[in-house]
Amino acid sequence: MALAMKVVVAPNAFKGTLTASQAARAIARGVREVFPDAEVVEVPVADGGDGTVEALVTANRGEYLTAKVEGPLGDAVTATYGRIGSVAVVELAAASGLTLIPRERRDPRRTSTFGFGQLLIAARRPDTDRFIVGIGGSATNDGGAGMAQTSRGEGPPWRDSSGSTPQVSNRGRLRWRSRSPAT
Repeated sequence: MALAMKVVVAPNAFKGTLTASQAARAIARGVREVFPDAEVVEVPVADGGDGTVEALVTANRGEYLTAKVEGPLGDAVTATYGRIGSVAVVELAAASGLTLIPRERRDPRRTSTFGFGQLLIAARRPDTDRFIVGIGGSATNDGGAGMAQTSRGEGPPWRDSSGSTPQVSNRGRLRWRSRSPAT
C-alpha cells in the first residue's frame, strides 16, 4: 500500500519579487506537477517584515484596510494593514519599507518612519485592544523618531539636545535625546 504524500509549503516573501502567498502558490503548483496525488498545504510565513500583515490576516480570516501615509522619503503611499477581530495588524514595511524606494534613491540618511506612525494612528480604533506590529523590512535608521513625531498633540513633544522641538524631516533624528515632561 502506497503512503499518501503530504507537502507543507511555507515560504517567506522573496523581497521585491514575490509575496509569501505568491511564492507558496508557485511552489505548490510545481509540487503538484511532479506529485499530482500529493496533498499540498500552503502556509505563507513572515518574519516581521514584508508580508507579515498578509500572512497573519489571511491565516486568521481577518480584514484588510488601507491608509494614505507618508512613505520613507515623504511621498504619499497607500499602506495596507489588517484587523483580526479587535486586534490591529501593521507592518513597518508597508509605510517605511525598503521596497517602497527605487534602488537609485535608497539612502537611510534621508528616510523616516513618520509614515509608520501615521499607519499606527490609522489602525487605532476604539475597539482595538491590541496591536501586532512587524518592524522588519525598514528603509530607515531613524530609531523610530519619525514614528514618535506623529504623537504631536497627543503628548509632550520630543526635544533635541538643545531643547528645541525638531521639525519632521528625513534626516538628523538621531540627535534627539529626551521627551519633555508632561505639562
